[in-house]
Amino acid sequence: MRSQPEDRAVMLGAYILDHHATVRAAAGQFGISKSTVHKDVSERLPRIAPGLAAAVSDVLQQNKQERHIRGGMATKQKYALLARNRHPAAGTDK
Repeated sequence: MRSQPEDRAVMLGAYILDHHATVRAAAGQFGISKSTVHKDVSERLPRIAPGLAAAVSDVLQQNKQERHIRGGMATKQKYALLARNRHPAAGTDK
């Protein structure tokens, strides 16, 4: 019988694989810290389910390679929102 951390590691691995989720997204979904997610999928999961761990590792590696793109998009959205709030009447006729 598996313990709760082992069950959680398998659930986290399945979630990350199914949703191509980041560590942060998985942590938010399960209400736990990013450190716990990382420990579960990098240390516990390979001992429990090596095949799942390899697939999860591939997803996390891809997320890591794409994070600079997501960061740039977030920054772009932030400044677009600030510009709209600064000039809310822009583009409307009065």
